[in-house]
Amino acid sequence: MTSPVRRKLEQLVAQSPIVDEQIPDKWSAFREIELIDFPLTFSFRHSFGKVSRFFIELENKRLMGTCCPCCDSIWMPPRVICPEDRKVTNWIELPGHGTLEAFSRSAYSLGSDSGTESLVLGYIKLRGARTAMLQQLRNVSDGDNLAIGMPLKVRWADGQVDHPMELFWFEPDL
Repeated sequence: MTSPVRRKLEQLVAQSPIVDEQIPDKWSAFREIELIDFPLTFSFRHSFGKVSRFFIELENKRLMGTCCPCCDSIWMPPRVICPEDRKVTNWIELPGHGTLEAFSRSAYSLGSDSGTESLVLGYIKLRGARTAMLQQLRNVSDGDNLAIGMPLKVRWADGQVDHPMELFWFEPDL
């Protein structure tokens, strides 16, 4: 019989993990399982709120952090309020150079248009900043020896991107 649900893939019964027949299976009424193909496509609008300037300035190839007027701590990613002094921070432009604090390689890429290149993410501490930001590392092959403390520099996209965070990435500063 054909199912009235077009996207139904399979209907099956999950086996009980209980091997002792003397122990009642309290989940027996819930072992029938239906699998369906259910792709999700949606559009999502998001405001960057008080940190919008960070994303706007990326379009101008500027990395903006925030600075506490009390303790002079520089925050990157930017923070609206200093977590130390609870004071409203001020915007400050940061240099495009920093050091690698941590990194992770993934066998998976960001999307279908990024090819077969693996994804490398790193925490980069920009010069002067108290905190590190998570961003993609590019032009690092599997043979490269990424190391904590290695110098990095920002690189900017030439064309249009889908999200402001795709406008920049970091590469080894050799």
